[in-house]
This record gives sequence, C-alpha cells and structure tokens, in this order.
Amino acid sequence: MAIWFARSKNLVSSLRHNLNLSAILNKCDYSPRPIFFSTTSQLSSTSFLSPVASLRHESTAVETQPDHLVQIDEDDGQELDFPGGKVGYTSEMKFIPESSSRRIPCYRVLNEDGRIIPDSDFIPVSEKLAVRMYEQMATLQVMDHIFYEAQRQGRISFYLTSVGEEAINIASAAALSPDDVVLPQYREPGVLLWRGFTLEEFANQCFGNKADYGKGRQMPIHYGSNRLNYFTISSPIATQLPQAAGVGYSLKMDKKNACAVTFIGDGGTSEGDFHAGLNFAAVMEAPVVFICRNNGWAISTHISEQFRSDGIVVKGQAYGIRSIRVDGNDALAVYSAVRSAREMAVTEQRPVLIEAMTYRVGHHSTSDDSTKYRAADEIQYWKMSRNPVNRFRKWVEDNGWWSEEDESKLRSNARKQLLQAIQAAEKWEKQPLTELFNDVYDVKPKNLEEQELGLKELVEKQPQDYPHGFHV
Repeated sequence: MAIWFARSKNLVSSLRHNLNLSAILNKCDYSPRPIFFSTTSQLSSTSFLSPVASLRHESTAVETQPDHLVQIDEDDGQELDFPGGKVGYTSEMKFIPESSSRRIPCYRVLNEDGRIIPDSDFIPVSEKLAVRMYEQMATLQVMDHIFYEAQRQGRISFYLTSVGEEAINIASAAALSPDDVVLPQYREPGVLLWRGFTLEEFANQCFGNKADYGKGRQMPIHYGSNRLNYFTISSPIATQLPQAAGVGYSLKMDKKNACAVTFIGDGGTSEGDFHAGLNFAAVMEAPVVFICRNNGWAISTHISEQFRSDGIVVKGQAYGIRSIRVDGNDALAVYSAVRSAREMAVTEQRPVLIEAMTYRVGHHSTSDDSTKYRAADEIQYWKMSRNPVNRFRKWVEDNGWWSEEDESKLRSNARKQLLQAIQAAEKWEKQPLTELFNDVYDVKPKNLEEQELGLKELVEKQPQDYPHGFHV
C-alpha cells in the first residue's frame, strides 16, 4: 500500500509539472438524496425528519485548492475540503449541544379514547383489515395469558409476554409484504401469528416436542419459520441487526421487491451490534426497516440509565438514516409509519428507523418480578388506561365493525383452540437424544461420539432424573 501511494504521488507530481496543471480534479457528486413518500400514503413530509445528504464521496486526495479552501458563490462562505467531504467552517468556537431543547414529537392518529385526531395524516384501513388486526391483537392477548399460566403450572420451562405491545406486533406485521424478511428479537410473536403460524405450532415449539421445527434445542418462545420468512429467534441481544443489514443488501443485489425488517428493544440499543447494524445498512444503502420498541425498561434497567440522548430516533439521524418516532400503542399510527417506511426502503433502497414508544406491562419474562423495581400502580395504569388493544377496539366499534357478541365469541374460541393445542403438544414425544449431537458436523468427530455415548449411559442409569417421554 505504501509503495502504491508513493507511486501515485509521483505520478501526480509528474503530470502537474509536464502538463502545467494547477490541479487534477475528481468529479464528485455532493447532491442530496431526493425525498420519497409513497403516493399511496397520506403521510406528509413533515411527519419524517429531513433526510441527510449522501456522504459517500470519491477520494479528494489529489484535488488541490489554494490553502485547501473552496469559494462558495451563493453566500460568500467558504468550505474546507477533506477526504470525508467538503464542509463549511467558522471562526467561532462552538460545540454542538448534547441534545436539542425540544424533543422529537411522537406521531399518532388515535387519541386515548380511540378517536381519530383531527387533520391526522394516515393510511386508511379497510373494515376487513381493521377487524383482522383487532382479532389478532385479542388472540395474542389470550395466547400470552394461557402460555404464561402454563409456565406457572410447570408445564413449560419459560415464557415471555407481549402485553402492552400488541399494537406494535400486529400493526407492523399488517403493513408488511409476505416477501419481507423478518429478523425478530423475542417480543414479536404477533408478527408470526399474523403471517399464519398456527397456535399448534406455537405450542409445539414451547414444549420442544417432535413437531418443533427447532428439534427441541431452543428455549420456549424462540420461534422461527422458513416458510413465513421469519428468522429463528436467538437469545443474544441485538445480533439480528447486523444480520438484517446483510439480508437487506442481499435482497437489493437480487433486485427483490422486498426489504428486511428487524426489531429491537430500547435496551438493545446499548449493544455494539445496534450501531454496527445501522451503520452497515446506511453505508451499503440496504433496504432495512429497523423497529425499536422503546418500552421504558431493559429488564430492570430504566431508560434513564441507558442513554442521555432524546430516545432512539435521533440515533438514526446520526447514521444518516431517515427516522420517525411513533406512538406504539396506536395501531393506526404504527401501521401507517411502518407501511410508509417499507415503501421508502424498497423503492429508494435505503434503511429507515422507527422508534415505537410503548410500555412493557408484563414482567420481562417468567424469570422476572417487575414489581421489585417499578410501582404496581404504574403497571396497572398502563394496563387499564393506556391499553393499545382497548384503544383500537373502541375505534373499530365506533365504526360499527365490532360488537360485544363478536368479542365474546372470539376470546372463547381462541381460548378453546389454545388449550387443545397445549394438550396435543404435551402428548407428542420429545425429540430423541441423538438430536443433541446432529446438525453440528458433516461427519461426527470422535470426541462428540464419546460425549453422546456417555450421556446415553447416564440416562439409562438414572431415568428418573429425566422428563417423561425423554428417550435415547
């Protein structure tokens, strides 16, 4: 590299001397990317932050200007020319403030009473779509309740609910195309439910039986489906974000009319993978929609101990990514924002960041007791007064699309189907012991064969220490 650089400098010097050139210039494009908003959307441009001009420039190493300054004709200002691009300068020493004095506003459509706010910009939702969205939100509530109780009864080892975040789950899923590839965190089972994952499939995974696609190797709630373009959940936080950048870039290279969609919690933004994922997507101009569920708590760590910035939305702008903050408890707002973001990502081949403001009503998981670090009346307030399912139901009912009879019938049927799915999943045999050692190596090495033999002998010697249905 050093030899190449030295030769390049010698070549430039020779050209300048022999051709009497004062400068050798590279053609650079500093024009900003155009703003695009879907013509199918009624969202105005003011709903989104202004785009950041493209910062990808050609090298300016051989470009010379007197004292490295370029005169600007428009406002008699001057710019400094650096390899990273041309920037204006000032003789006043002034630091950028740590945060703006005014927070980024939160986009919403429905007020707390389930009525549309006057002059709201949103994408209209048909009766058929609205009813299905509500049905899935209510089904998700029932599913969470029954599986949570099943864990408390000792029938499954672990569970994690989406209580308080149903609107983010279902409304985002409704706004996507089935061809869009979803890389979830772990609190998005509603996206999979919307795409057609059956209650039986959910139960099989939680019980880790022979019908579980993961062959019983994963903890409960670590769902996945190739058929539904839903990556299998993995416990490590934020690892899916750089992967999503890669998936989005792959879709771009294949010229697919689809994007990658990935979810993260507010706590996950403290991980390095969050920043790597956003930066990769921005630089590679990959069609990725990043959806952050800012529910206020990273297990027991409050957001005030996570960051000092104005939430998550400003982090997107820092990486050159168009961003929006949305009321995550407003299904119409989430639907409109995600659908518009998806259109931008696919049409303009760019990443978009959505910060969905919400509240985690349930405990972090069945391993957590959130009353140890937050007040019970706070939880109750959000459960009753700020419930996203109740808010959307009011709007659907006001339109004459839903009734109390429909409500009773839906919840009764959902409960019945879930109980049947759980009973059936319990009766299935567990995966054989050999599955612990398969799918790791093409040819099983000797040390792994020895471990498998040792475990088989242990199970045969102490069968009482292993669950019913467990077999070699």
